[in-house]
Amino acid sequence: MNPFGLTSSTVENYRDGPQISKIFVSEKQKAHNRSKKNICEKFLNQTLLEDKKKVKGLNSRFWKTVCSICEVLSNLKATSPFSSSSSSYIISFPAPASVSKSPLSNTAHRNISFLSSPDSLMSPPFVFPQNLIVLEEDSGDDAGHLSVQNLTSISSLRPSDLEEFVKGVSFDLSDKELFCVEEQEIFDRIYSLIKCFGDLTPGCKLNIVESLRSNFSVLLPNIDSLFRVPASPTNDGRDSDDGGRVLGRVNSHRNAFKIYTFFLIHVVLAQESNSASSNTTKVLPSNRKKHLSSSWNWEAQRGRILSLIANSLEINLSSLFGSSDPDENYLSFVVRNALSMFENATLLKDSDAKEALCRMIGTCATKYHYLAQSCASILHILHKHDFVVLHLADAVAWAEKKYSDGSLSISLIREIGRTNPKDYVKDTVGAENIGRFLVELADRIPKLISTNIGLLVPHFGGESYKIRNALVAVMGKLVAKAFNDIEGEVSSKSIRLRTKQAMLEILLERARDVSAYTRSKVLQVWVELCEEHSVSIGLWNEVAVVAAGRLEDKSAIVRKSALNLLIMMLQHNPFGPQLRVASFEATLKQYRKKLNELEPNVSSESVLDGIPLNSDSGSDDGEIVDDNDNVKKQDSLTDSCMVQEEEQSTQMDSSVPDVGNLEQTRTLIASLEAGLRFSKCISATMPILVQLMASSSASDVENTILLLMRCKQFQIDESEACLRKMLPLVFSQDKSIYEAVENAFITIYITKNPTETAKNLITLAIDSNVGDLAALEFIIGALVSKGDISASMVAALWDYFCFNVSGTSAERSRGALSVLCMAAKSSPEVLSSHLQDIIDIGFGRWAKVEPLLARTACIALQRLTLDDQKNLLTNHGSRVFGVLDSLVTGSWLPEHIWYAAADRAISTIYAIHPSPETLAADLVLKSYHSVVGVDELQNDTDALTVVQASKLSRFLYVTSHVAMNQLVYIESCVRKIQKEKAKKDKLMAEGQHVDKPEQKEDGINAELGVAASEDALLDILSERAEKEIVYGASNEKNLIGHCAPEANLQLLFTVVENAPSETVRSNCTISLGDLAVRFPNLLEPWTENMYSRLHDPSVSVRTNAVLVLSHLILNDMMKVKGHINEMAMRLEDENERISNLAKLFFNELSKKGNNPIYNLLPDILGKLSNQDLKRESFFNIMQFLIGSIKKDKQMEALVEKLCHRFSGVTDAKQWENISYCLAQLSFTDKGIKKLIDLFKVYEHVLSNETVMDHFRTIINKGKKFAKQELKSCIEEFEGKISKFHEDKKEQEITARNAAAHQQKADAIKNIIVDTNLEKENENEKEKSEADEDGEVMDPPMDENENENENENVGVNKEEHGPAPKSVEFEETSHDASSQVIQSESSFDDEVQSPQVIPKGTTKTRAKKSNGVSEKKVADSHVPSVSVRVVS
Repeated sequence: MNPFGLTSSTVENYRDGPQISKIFVSEKQKAHNRSKKNICEKFLNQTLLEDKKKVKGLNSRFWKTVCSICEVLSNLKATSPFSSSSSSYIISFPAPASVSKSPLSNTAHRNISFLSSPDSLMSPPFVFPQNLIVLEEDSGDDAGHLSVQNLTSISSLRPSDLEEFVKGVSFDLSDKELFCVEEQEIFDRIYSLIKCFGDLTPGCKLNIVESLRSNFSVLLPNIDSLFRVPASPTNDGRDSDDGGRVLGRVNSHRNAFKIYTFFLIHVVLAQESNSASSNTTKVLPSNRKKHLSSSWNWEAQRGRILSLIANSLEINLSSLFGSSDPDENYLSFVVRNALSMFENATLLKDSDAKEALCRMIGTCATKYHYLAQSCASILHILHKHDFVVLHLADAVAWAEKKYSDGSLSISLIREIGRTNPKDYVKDTVGAENIGRFLVELADRIPKLISTNIGLLVPHFGGESYKIRNALVAVMGKLVAKAFNDIEGEVSSKSIRLRTKQAMLEILLERARDVSAYTRSKVLQVWVELCEEHSVSIGLWNEVAVVAAGRLEDKSAIVRKSALNLLIMMLQHNPFGPQLRVASFEATLKQYRKKLNELEPNVSSESVLDGIPLNSDSGSDDGEIVDDNDNVKKQDSLTDSCMVQEEEQSTQMDSSVPDVGNLEQTRTLIASLEAGLRFSKCISATMPILVQLMASSSASDVENTILLLMRCKQFQIDESEACLRKMLPLVFSQDKSIYEAVENAFITIYITKNPTETAKNLITLAIDSNVGDLAALEFIIGALVSKGDISASMVAALWDYFCFNVSGTSAERSRGALSVLCMAAKSSPEVLSSHLQDIIDIGFGRWAKVEPLLARTACIALQRLTLDDQKNLLTNHGSRVFGVLDSLVTGSWLPEHIWYAAADRAISTIYAIHPSPETLAADLVLKSYHSVVGVDELQNDTDALTVVQASKLSRFLYVTSHVAMNQLVYIESCVRKIQKEKAKKDKLMAEGQHVDKPEQKEDGINAELGVAASEDALLDILSERAEKEIVYGASNEKNLIGHCAPEANLQLLFTVVENAPSETVRSNCTISLGDLAVRFPNLLEPWTENMYSRLHDPSVSVRTNAVLVLSHLILNDMMKVKGHINEMAMRLEDENERISNLAKLFFNELSKKGNNPIYNLLPDILGKLSNQDLKRESFFNIMQFLIGSIKKDKQMEALVEKLCHRFSGVTDAKQWENISYCLAQLSFTDKGIKKLIDLFKVYEHVLSNETVMDHFRTIINKGKKFAKQELKSCIEEFEGKISKFHEDKKEQEITARNAAAHQQKADAIKNIIVDTNLEKENENEKEKSEADEDGEVMDPPMDENENENENENVGVNKEEHGPAPKSVEFEETSHDASSQVIQSESSFDDEVQSPQVIPKGTTKTRAKKSNGVSEKKVADSHVPSVSVRVVS
């Protein structure tokens, strides 16, 4: 802009005769210091001379006008018309007669007015600098644009001066025209304040910000009205020159617009930067200044400023900047700074500021087509910061919605699609952020993304699982949201539906992705689609099959997602509230019959086979319409047709509701078949769910329980039986598992209806085994303590026990009493109110109907309170003990029930009888009488008596249990005496009142040492009682005998190993466990023999061995070291229960202390490597054990331990096993560094290809999590081991070749020796004379003969091969061959090749050969042979 507001284009418009009739000038300050020359030079230099071609075309009339303007302006010095601040003058010039060629007027006479001050007319244009300081560097008269000329040092001003300075700037901004900001003096002062904005006081900040913001807010509507100025006639009847006025106003407004934008954005940047750092605002002294400080609220001001700038972008800037888009300098400044504010997480928390920034970016990129730079900057920020993802997605979505233009989002997707997939492998943070950004875009603008998804599909082949996860999530969003509307042309609808089908197929395929994270994400996406009802019936079963298959995935996160998916599919299934197979089959049978009636020729085959994959109705044009109406109709139909009770499932009414015509019936049958398949699919997962409940992963257990609960709700077959198997999990040490079981139990079995709750608990108690009953007792006890089992539920249980509920059987009565006994363990008062009923029913006639009822009644008596026991003895003592006596000695109970009942009866006698030993003695005596009879007992003969085995068994059972209970009773009495004594001693120590005679006696006893002797006497009596029970009156006659384990252990282990009966071996194994508890030191040398039971061919023996050893080890009664590898081998036992028990053992062992498995792992590795194990079994065992180690420090220590094991073994198989274990570890940065540092320890094993593969696996693991610095070290390490591997392989090949060559040479030399020895033996027979010294004189031979003989020998060697070795030289053959080489080198006339005399050779040649042989034999140090060769 030139000082007059004219541009070269404006000048060009007036080349044929411009007419400037009026200039409106307003000036406050004196302008007499400006001369005509300076004004003209500025005008010509800045406006006209910038385009010389246009200047040449101007006519003389225009130049005269310009000179007139300059002359008038130069006279300002003399007249000083601008001395008054409110004065304004109109300077008129005669207009030319003809201005017909002026493009700005529609009439013959057109006037142009310039509404501006002289200073503004001369202000240079403002150009956005790269930063604030650049305005100072570009200062000077030759800058060509507005810059800082006179900088004020704000820091040097006193507070009062600073305040006056700010007030002056604010006054000028408010009192002058809006575009006074382009005046050099005001511009310099504002710049000085903005530069030091952080150092200003709050009041000063408020003044300057409010002034700039208010001026800018007023300027914006003026810009919109620039081109709406109406034309008005002048005084002389001619139209005013409106075109020129508008042009001048546009130039001034454009400059002011830029300056206000620049200063306001820098205010935000300066204040945000100052807020992030230490706030050093100055304290204001006066109360008024404090009031101003309190009114400074930056959060509110920031939102207003940014909103104002965003609004400024939405006005008609095309007229202001003279083109459709503002200049790039302005857009770059706005976008650059807006995106820099996006990097401020605190700023984005302000909703107003964040919305304004989104509008700024969206408007610049979409409305003004600033796409390339915006996309690059957005992607750059996305790679850096994760918190900007949601906000940038909002910005892109806002732009698409506001302007109905998706160019910004499409450009971003295109750039992401063009990125090399390998880049995302290196930049994991960027990959995650980009992925989240794509998902958010798909959620906000699904239709637009669906049309451009093809640009992203190639990234499915990339290595970054995070990008694949994101693409899976994107497709899930698109399937759910992008294809809902049914509007549009048929062809476009068909294309979109095919796109949807392709996405669904990709989602099914990605469930088998190599990455567990992606597989898990796919299943999570299917969960979302089920919630959105976006999965059709035809696809439902395919998804269910995929989810069921992923239940056996090796990754816990995938299994968790699969369980959640099945839960969601059950919850949102379209087949009805009951999914029993029998119900579906019955309903399906009826409708197939109905279909046959409608169309007799229809085949009875499955209708579903002909339904498309998505089970939607198809039209001729390929359009697929979701048959929601049919689904709803089928829902209601199955609800009405499926029976509510299992007994009614096969008794359905032959008449079924009529659903309509043939096609509707077919559709319904297809839906029923789909429901049947779905029900069977879920039912088939029950065995897998039972396995998952034994998983070491708490998430597996918790989600499996939730799924089983949902299965029971929808009446899936076998779900209830599987759900009962969760009961033992209440003993889990994992709190989350216990809470999951407890919550599931309450949800399923504890209802608001007390009778229904009692019925559920009774059914559980009746159908449960011993282990489940223990778990049920634990849960019920906990629920009673918490109050979850109310008094009304207890009353309902008593009603069942007392047969007050119609239809109650004796079995259900016993179940009710069993549940009440469980509740009484936590609250014994439960039994107090029905003591009489327990005796009457429990021991009455119903006990004969239900034999276990008497046993349960005994348990109830044991759990009575002390008061109830006293009441029982007083009122019903004789009756109760008579019944207990009859239980033990009578024969009315069945054989298989008597033992359990007798056990409880004897325990009850010792629990409630005041002197149980007397009654117990009678029981033993009566049992003995039942065996041998009274007469034999009186005769007391030693003759053998024939007795019944069953009676003898009962007698021995009663005797042993009485003895055991008597021992326990004695110990309880001893503890009771000790407790009373301790209580008495405590009272004496506290100085409380004690009877004086006793106190005196105790004092005397203490002085005499009698008190100490009482304890010793108590121990002696206890020991004597124990011996009396065990041995009896003498060693010959005793009660239960003495096992003498130290003398019979050898026999016991012989029996446990060699007994033909597996029942005997199994029971002996249990006995060994009991002995180990009682005599641990005695059994310690036999530990190996106890572990050997784990290899027994019997499943029951191995099962008991695992249970016994688990109990001993987990309770610290047996050392775990030494033979633990035997237990580890049971992880791969062919019996699934044994394998699960072993897994449970190691899971519990890993929770003890500092995880003993960490210390045991190297020992297990070494011993398993020496076992004859399958490779796969070994890998499975070690993978499971390593998986139980969670701590990083232990993993790092294992790296070092396993690496050092390489140096201690030479077997290639062990190298491979150790390297496999290394590859299974979870590596950290320290672990990788340790592996690299220990290279020398294992470098010798890198020649093995399998070992090398495992090290490559480790390297690939390290690359995934390593930072850039470590990643470079890993890559260097990879190159190092690869090079070493190749070198080592070459060395081994060379060594093998050398060894083969050496072996070949040795074989040849052995042939020479053996052959010559044979010849020597033959020639010795032909010798007539032999020299005493053993010398052999050989006649000379010519060289040719020697050469020929050598050649013959070589041929013979190749033809006949090596000769067999002589027995005489077998031990010294190697020595001899080496000596041959040494001796041959010492003769000049040596024979170079072995010599074999073929058939027909002359004697002379034989003699020569004989001489050679003798020479070699002599060099081989053969005794008594000395050979000398004479040439």
